[in-house]
Amino acid sequence: MRVDEIRNASHTVYTLWLREMLRFKRSKSRIIGSIATPLFFLVFLGSALDTAIDINGVSYIDYMAPGIIAMSILFSSLTGGISIIWDREFGYLKEILIAPVSRFYTALGKAVGGVTTAMIQGVILMVIAGLIGVNYISALGQIISILIMLLIGLGFIGLGISIASKIESIEGFQLVMTFLTFPLLMASSAFYPITDLPTWIRIIVLLNPLTYGIESLRWALIADPQISPFVSITVIALFAISMVMLGGWSFNKVNT
Repeated sequence: MRVDEIRNASHTVYTLWLREMLRFKRSKSRIIGSIATPLFFLVFLGSALDTAIDINGVSYIDYMAPGIIAMSILFSSLTGGISIIWDREFGYLKEILIAPVSRFYTALGKAVGGVTTAMIQGVILMVIAGLIGVNYISALGQIISILIMLLIGLGFIGLGISIASKIESIEGFQLVMTFLTFPLLMASSAFYPITDLPTWIRIIVLLNPLTYGIESLRWALIADPQISPFVSITVIALFAISMVMLGGWSFNKVNT
């Protein structure tokens, strides 16, 4: 790439990232709503079962916290693709796409903006979880977990963008997201140990990329993963790369 192409690409990514940040900042209800549901699960379900369930010497609320953080990132990242549909409906997408820069960088700007908002929510939940009694192993582990949140967010925002590129209505997108998010969450290791599951369910859980994101967070935050950290981080990193590429490819074919 030439210098001017790099400059144009960087400017496009930054502008779209900033636009997503401003949109997030102005939407107070979105911020509250995106944190309230995961926090409800953690406070009520986690606290209620904390004294009743012990998983390999780890309290249930400690076990559950990484899954709840991943849940927040999943919901926020997948639904981040809806901005493409909004922009298409209001004509802004057409203005973006006439810019002298590859559509991939336009998709990347939206992805970076979406994953930043998801990470902000994840960090807020991580802090709140610590305040209500979740025991983290170290500050370093919490820093590493932020990098893992980045990988989870990139993977699912890429998936969200690829889906949004194929759907023309907000209602249709929301229907698909509802169909995807809860099966992804429930067919993961967020709420129960993998080893305790029936074989056929365990296979489904191990095919779910969210499981590897959760186990990576579980390793970083409470040092009690059910899957090797090397395997988990490798899988979620490959998932992130492949979904970002898929999102860019799908967005490149979007019709305005």
